[in-house]
Amino acid sequence: MIDLKLLRADPELFRAAYELRQAEVDIDGLVDLDGRHRTLLGQVENLRAEANRANKAIAEATGQQRAEAIAAAKEKSQGLQDVESQLRAIREELDSILLGVPNLVHPDSPPGLGEEANRIVREPAEIRKFDFEPKDHLTLGESLDIIDVERAGRVSGSRFAFLKRDGALLELALQRFAIEHLTPARFIPVIPPVLVKREAMVGTGFFPTDETQVYRIESDDLYLAGTSEVPIASMHAGETLKFEDLPLRYLAISSCFRREAGTYGKDTRGIIRLHQFEKIEMFSFCHPERSQEEHAALVAFEEEIFTALEIPYRVVEICAGDLAAPNYRKYDIEAWLPGSERWLEVTSCSNDIDFQARRLGVRTKSGSGTELVHTLNGTAIACGRAIVALLENHQRSDGSIDIPDALKPFTGFDVIKT
Repeated sequence: MIDLKLLRADPELFRAAYELRQAEVDIDGLVDLDGRHRTLLGQVENLRAEANRANKAIAEATGQQRAEAIAAAKEKSQGLQDVESQLRAIREELDSILLGVPNLVHPDSPPGLGEEANRIVREPAEIRKFDFEPKDHLTLGESLDIIDVERAGRVSGSRFAFLKRDGALLELALQRFAIEHLTPARFIPVIPPVLVKREAMVGTGFFPTDETQVYRIESDDLYLAGTSEVPIASMHAGETLKFEDLPLRYLAISSCFRREAGTYGKDTRGIIRLHQFEKIEMFSFCHPERSQEEHAALVAFEEEIFTALEIPYRVVEICAGDLAAPNYRKYDIEAWLPGSERWLEVTSCSNDIDFQARRLGVRTKSGSGTELVHTLNGTAIACGRAIVALLENHQRSDGSIDIPDALKPFTGFDVIKT
């Protein structure tokens, strides 16, 4: 949620940000509504003081004066109730509008909309040259009998998959590798619940904008989280974190669920865009003055992982028009897929500044007082996509797959073969 105090002080900052986002936000109407709310709030405070004085006068009055005092207090009470009703109505309207207003945007974010507007920050020095025609991940996975989407389709429908044999072990190895790599950097491993309340979806900024992407369990009014960012961010809702604990870093290991509404025909082959997938997510509660530095650190951790896996990648800054509502700035890592001859997003890393913390009420206290923290998130390993990139980049001419050295201690085997 945006800072209304900052909006009042500098509406042009927000106007420029939403122009970058290509988002339609009625800044003038929002400022006017906020002004009306503050006016009514002042009136309520004054009327409450008058009502208190009127009630006090009853106790001090006698005879006819008491009857008059009671009538006056009743009139003040009714007037207070009328204005409080107006205040509640305008507060509800203001809150409803604010829930749909996206975050500010870093001024250096690339303008525009669509992949062509993204900014390439770093590219690989080289990409492996094959002396044979490389295959895509599904062709490799099916020939090795480690990926089965046909049977998964019969069991669950489209966009599901069975990982089998060494494919299942490979996913577990990737998770363990990421955990071992990141825990020395003060990341606390955690397995969060995958079912969350609506308040958690709203508090992290995924609702109302992305509600169509989320599976709902109607009988219990719970939602399947599309990313562990949701339960981890909400874990400290309403809390004041110790300043000396920041950055407070978590490493969440969880299944994720996405409806993928609106992506018909996109990445339907194989295990790239599934309704259910495993992911290890980095999440950080950070002091506001350090969030840009923390953002760079999370991206660096992602790069370390893909460098160790010997997968060529590039770092891309996402354009303002493609930022999700909570995002202030975002970087993706895209891996090269030689069998598909394309770049594939394998991680994303976002700084959401105080947008989520304001909704969730997560603060810290230091010598300068109490203030909202900043929240950041970044993919350590999205297992399915990492497997896609690994299979295509480490394939041999006979269809077997080399395991990169960094992963061998976690797989227990050096190669995947029939």
